[in-house]
Amino acid sequence: MSELIRAEGLALRFADGRACALDGVDLCVGRQEFVAIAGPSGCGKSSLLNLIGMLDVPTAGRLFLRDQPYTEVADPALFRRRHFGFVFQSFHLIPTLTALENVMLPTVAVRERRHDALERAWQLLADMGLDERAAHLPSELSGGERQRVAIARALVNAPDVIVADEPTGSLDSAAARQVLDRLTSARAKAGVTIVMVTHDAAVAARADRIVRLRDGRLDTGGEYSA
Repeated sequence: MSELIRAEGLALRFADGRACALDGVDLCVGRQEFVAIAGPSGCGKSSLLNLIGMLDVPTAGRLFLRDQPYTEVADPALFRRRHFGFVFQSFHLIPTLTALENVMLPTVAVRERRHDALERAWQLLADMGLDERAAHLPSELSGGERQRVAIARALVNAPDVIVADEPTGSLDSAAARQVLDRLTSARAKAGVTIVMVTHDAAVAARADRIVRLRDGRLDTGGEYSA
């Protein structure tokens, strides 16, 4: 499996310079790999995910996508939109937009032709089993349906990486399984890489590999194939 993401010596300190969220993390993620990041609360899982997805900047260390250093990207916002899709525990859907409009929203930033974006958004909703719910507002959808809309939105710009932070954390077990099924199906169909933070051992077990953090560092006894 060829390498897609590489982290070298990642550190993230808080503003006072004393507290450290991450401390010297080295990590490689392969193309089309599904990696789960696990560990106790406060160990740095979300911090690592935010650095990988370019939502934050490390205090020290380097990150690469296909050997391109993040620090050499000319337009970080555009780079992030093109290469990363995001799925969060609380969905982050726009309440006044329909499911279809929410899925299409990221295409505005990359200035894609509306017809092409609309066609792909419809297909993604269909892949999520939501084509009949396309005109519904988020308030008219169940939690599992909202998360599937969020997954479709994350995929709409054909990213290399889906960055998912506790995507099943607010769902019941049946909805969580359905969301994971849709994510793994999308991975197979689109060839994306998935990096996911989770507290749920059953969710982590669906990954190819589990990476465990403790106190901002990799737990060297806890990285293994699922």
